[in-house]
Amino acid sequence: MGRLVAIVGRPNVGKSTLFNRLTQTRAAIVNDTSGTTRDRQYGKMEWCGMEMSVVDTGGWVVNSDDIFEEEINKQVQLAIEEADVILFMVDIKNGITDLDDHVAAILRQSKKPVIVVANKADNNEGLYGEAEFYSLGLGTPYSISAINGSGTGDLLDEVVRIMPEKKEEEVDEEIPRFAIVGRPNAGKSSLINSLMDEQRNIVTDIAGTTRDSIYSRYNKFGFDFYLVDTAGIRKKAKVNEDIEYYSVLRSIRAIEYSDVCILLIDATRGIESQDVNIFSIIEKNRKGLVVLVNKWDVAEHKSQQSIDHFIATIRDRFAPFTDFPIIFGSALTKQRIFKVLESAIEVYKNRKLQIPTSQLNNAMQEIISAYPPPAVKGKFVKIKYVTMLKEARVPSFVFFCNLPQWIRDPYKRYLENQIRERWNLSGTPINLYFRQK
Repeated sequence: MGRLVAIVGRPNVGKSTLFNRLTQTRAAIVNDTSGTTRDRQYGKMEWCGMEMSVVDTGGWVVNSDDIFEEEINKQVQLAIEEADVILFMVDIKNGITDLDDHVAAILRQSKKPVIVVANKADNNEGLYGEAEFYSLGLGTPYSISAINGSGTGDLLDEVVRIMPEKKEEEVDEEIPRFAIVGRPNAGKSSLINSLMDEQRNIVTDIAGTTRDSIYSRYNKFGFDFYLVDTAGIRKKAKVNEDIEYYSVLRSIRAIEYSDVCILLIDATRGIESQDVNIFSIIEKNRKGLVVLVNKWDVAEHKSQQSIDHFIATIRDRFAPFTDFPIIFGSALTKQRIFKVLESAIEVYKNRKLQIPTSQLNNAMQEIISAYPPPAVKGKFVKIKYVTMLKEARVPSFVFFCNLPQWIRDPYKRYLENQIRERWNLSGTPINLYFRQK
């Protein structure tokens, strides 16, 4: 289940530098997708076998004209509400400032595990300065240098040690989990209400989690699935302004707890950078995707031409992942909301697809011989054999070849497109691995 570590602190203490260092500890987990502004503020990392999400709260709050203090209040409040462990960054060179005291006071009142991270200990002289941070009343400070990485190992050991035990909910693993996500006012509540409305007497909430319930179960009209309840995740919203930024953070949890995400896009506003942000988080977590263009009942242009244009725009903004269902409907009038559920169930099934090895090899050998990988430095790359990994989270194909390191992205995309043309993998990301024979 999702574990969230949030980095808070006043400006210029090195939050982003630490964020970059943590999320790049394993290049395999972090893939930077360009084209999104706040994408850099969310990443994944792994330490001692524990996978965690890291959020640099500073990047989510726009520094508006009002004073820093108010902005930092929002960041800290957000971290207290959403994170499992909070890293409170201070600067050894500058010592404790009024703002640091102010943040510490809020953190002391919260019940969350907090670690004081004294940054910029770039040399041993800096270490003498760490003692004063005991006065913040938040336990032992950890001295690090976010720039050169010294001290970060001990810090991460401590994060793993104090990470609260996750209460696993009693959910049936065979039943799909769907999350409804989208930017504010895209119609998430209406969609949930339209589904709930039919269901009032049938929905069963699973108790036993700290945040009330994360899942509601649906069992009607031939559908059986859990809905990841963002309200259960969202406890309380003390934050009224900057709803845009908070909505992305709220979505992170819902996305991590789900198998398939239903992403709502507002037909009256078109696709915006916020939608691309949420999409990139879905993609980083390798979740299934169904897009619902909502409020189609009030859209001005409903011609086939405008539908085609809308679809082309969505696929263009979400490229290179373009193979997912797009449905035009309305949560309010319930137009096509069952089509959305059908598509989500189908995407869930596609994620579980297993292609027999013989069938896969016959098809892929034909594809590869028709268009082999380009030769590098006069050497030919030969792909001998293909198989699918069992029990993988998403369909994962392993290609055995003589020179795996020389297979470039364009060829990988070609293979992926060929696989998608032959088998129905709509809505699910797929992984391609190249291994030495």
